[in-house]
Parts: sequence; structure tokens; C-alpha cells
Amino acid sequence: MGWGDLGAFGEPSKETPHLDQMAAEGMLFLDFYTANPLCSPSRAALLTGRLPVRNGFYTTNGHARNAYTPQDIVGGIPDSELLLPELLKKAGYTNKIIGKWHLGHQPQFHPLRHGFDEWFGSPNCHFGPYDNRERPNIPLYRDWEAFLEYYEDFKIDLKTGEANLTQLYLQEALDFISKQQASQQPFFLYWAIDATHAPVYASKQFLGTSQRGLYGDAVREIDDSVGKILKHLQQLGISENTFVFFTSDNGAALISAPKQGGSNGPFLCGKQTTFEGGMREPAIAWWPGHIPAGGVSHQLGNVMDLFSTSLSLAGLQPPSDRQIDGIDLLPVILQGKLIDRPIFYYRGNELMAVRAGLYKAHYWTWSNSWEEHSKGIDFCPGQNVAGVTTHTQEEHTYLPLLFHLGRDPGEKYPLSFASEEYQQAVEHITGLVQQHKDTLVPGQPQLNVCDQAVMNWSPPGCEKLGKCLKAPESDPKKCSWPH
Repeated sequence: MGWGDLGAFGEPSKETPHLDQMAAEGMLFLDFYTANPLCSPSRAALLTGRLPVRNGFYTTNGHARNAYTPQDIVGGIPDSELLLPELLKKAGYTNKIIGKWHLGHQPQFHPLRHGFDEWFGSPNCHFGPYDNRERPNIPLYRDWEAFLEYYEDFKIDLKTGEANLTQLYLQEALDFISKQQASQQPFFLYWAIDATHAPVYASKQFLGTSQRGLYGDAVREIDDSVGKILKHLQQLGISENTFVFFTSDNGAALISAPKQGGSNGPFLCGKQTTFEGGMREPAIAWWPGHIPAGGVSHQLGNVMDLFSTSLSLAGLQPPSDRQIDGIDLLPVILQGKLIDRPIFYYRGNELMAVRAGLYKAHYWTWSNSWEEHSKGIDFCPGQNVAGVTTHTQEEHTYLPLLFHLGRDPGEKYPLSFASEEYQQAVEHITGLVQQHKDTLVPGQPQLNVCDQAVMNWSPPGCEKLGKCLKAPESDPKKCSWPH
């Protein structure tokens, strides 16, 4: 979902009344970022509070390549990483994930091995088609076992876009909240729906209701679901004891636009890139009775901050034996403070850009290769900025491209290298980069090796379903990451 997809952020059709109301009752973050312009690494960063280059969710197969966890990936979240639900358990929390996990699908990477008590959802993206010969179906899990599969038992109609998975995810969330309230048990719910990820889908009652087509239908259903979750918290009388945060894992996928992709508002490019459209996210904090209504913050925030903030809310300290990149946002949310901190824009193993204050310095620029672009793969459709949206990897290490995001949020007008403004800003950012690199200990890359044998041929529980398939011989290969 993109920064420009919500009415509260200026989307002109105003089709997100519940999220807009959430913003009116809480705090809107206008300068909130993901830790990576792709789904798996950003989710790993959210749950560990650490940059993907530290937690292992990156690749060294080619310079500055994005990578995620498709079915044939061998890696996943390492045991050495401490995830938010593992830590919250110490304070008596019950933890549930609903929706997309995407941090590895082999048994050792299962979310219930990493602090979650319950899971209802899928380990991977659901690209199709699956023929069960070259690629097996993607299972939908309840806790330890698969209980049905996408595109087979569970239908996503690729012609109409109809599927009721968001409704299943919504009901699962409402039931979990009710159960926890009844048992007076503190809870952490990670509600990770994926209806706006191509293939985009919505349930029948939302199909055809948006001015924005199928993608808008999916956004409207998510908006309606969030409204029902917030209302449920209020009806149960626990809204003042429940901190809720809404955001996205990366910017809108413009490669899927306009029919299956969203809006990144005024920002450049989209998912897969380290331009603002790929990494700046819609973000809303809601906590009635604590967060002053109608707040707007220009704090530079990041999904990794949800790790530190959640621990703070639970009265816990972050682990002291590792570098944590997230900060505690409670002083920002409750007292309106601003904390000075940089934002690091990584793509694979490369630091592409850094934001400090209103300045953003690009050390590398690259949208995608000419070869991929010539196949129609375009992450910046209609947005060619000469010397910025490059189709070869361009290094600017010694003379960074600098933008003032207050005056130029679309990254169209680099500041003059000769200006005093440029020299002062770059000098400041260079110091931050040096400090960052001096303390950086990269994690073991998890996204380098692929093997068809590890795909979802026989997920746990397949015997009961009569769906077990024979896996091919193991044949590990270096993963290919073109972007």
C-alpha cells in the first residue's frame, strides 16, 4: 500500500473513512519509512527492530539487489534473532500473527518457533499459477498445520478478483481479541493482510464499489476491516488499554499499476526502489485517552521503531547484546517530541541513500536494469528524472545527489554541488554514514540460496488433507535477483 492511498494523506476519492477517522482520533506520521523497499526484509526488520543487513534478510548475489522469500528460498529468520513476540512473552503476552509471514517457510522458520502462540495465514506470497509439478500450491496455516491451499481449495478468482480471505482474516482478529479480553490476557496481534499485493483481491460485497477499480476495492475492504477492529476494541471496553498502529511493508507496486497498484502520492517511483515512493509509508498511531486526537508528526519514523515502542509499552528493555535500529516513539506520540535520527535506505547489501532532517543524500541510484526495463518492468512509470532514475547502477559516493524533501518531495531537483547548503548538509550526512558503517556488523545473508526441494510440497498437515506431494531431489543453486 502506498503513502497516497488513504484519504487522510490526500487521496482524492476519499474512500478510506475508517482509517481517516483513525487518523483524526490519533496521530498521523507523514515521514514514516519502511526498512526496505520489498516485503520480506521489511517484515523481518519490523519484528527484530534491526536493519535487514543486520538480521540477514538480504542477498550478496549481485550488488544492491532486492531479495525476498519465495517458495524455493533455503533461508529464513535466523534463530539468533530475537523477535518482538519472543520478548513480549516475558511480560505475559499472548501473540498471534494473522496473514502473511514471509520470513521463511521451512519448519525451523515457523512463526510458532519464534514467539507467536497462534498463526492463521500463509508463509509466502501467492503468485500463481501452481501446477503441483513445477511449483506446489501455497498452504494456508492454522498454527502448526496447513488446512487448505490457495488457488485450489481457496479460490482467488483471477478474472474478477473475488476472494473472501480478508473477511476470514478479519473474523480471526475479532475472535482473538474477544478471547484475550475474556481471559484478561495481554496480547500482541500482528494483522498482516495482503489483499493489495498482486494478485489483488476483494470479497464480493466490495467488488466494483471503488472509483479506483479492483485495487480500490481491496483498499476499501481493508479500511472497513480496520474500522471493525477498532470498534470491537471500543465495544469490549479495552480501547484505552490497546495501542494500535497501521502502516505498510513497502510503497505501492507501480509495476502493477494502475489496475493492481496503488498511489505513492507526490513521491518518486515505487516498490523495489529506494526513492521516496518505495519506502515512505502511510502510518497512523491510535490509542484513545493517551494520544491527543488530530495529531500530526514530522518525526522521522521507521517500522523498526514499532519493535522498541512495543517493548517500552510492555515495560521491557530492548536486548542489550545487539545493535537495535528502532527507537522508542512514545515521547513523540504522547508528548509531541521530535527525536533527531537518520533514515538509512538499503537495497540488498548496499546503503543507497540517507535522510537527515529534510535532506536526503543518494550514494547510489538505480531503478532497474535496461534489460529488465526493456521487458516492460518499470518501477517508475511516467517518472523519468534525468540522472536520478537510472537504469545502470550509478555511484555518487564522492559527490552524493542531494535533495531537500521539504521543497522537493518528488526528488526532481538535486541541489547544486557548489552551493553552501549542499556542502553543509552533505558534511553532516557524511558523518552519520561514517558512524553507521563503523559499527555495522552484517548478518549472514539468508537470501542467497534457492532449492526447489524446499518448496511447499508436503507442508505439515498435508496427510490429513490428502495433499502431500513428492519433493524433487535437492539441488541448491544461487538465487537470481534481477532487481
